[in-house]
Amino acid sequence: MKLILKSKKGEDIEKVLKRYRNKIDKSDLMKEVKKHQEYIKPSQKRRNNLIKARYKQFIKYSIA
Repeated sequence: MKLILKSKKGEDIEKVLKRYRNKIDKSDLMKEVKKHQEYIKPSQKRRNNLIKARYKQFIKYSIA
């Protein structure tokens, strides 16, 4: 995925960098990069989802 950013003549570099960071955040490029850094087995994904669901249930019923 390419991110093309054109700067205007005489534009401050900080403004260009800010626009670049915002563009990266909106494109979810960093999420994709982090996702592909490490392989997680499907069984581990399911296990993690179950743990999250149990935690959410615990929080939901412990407050009420």
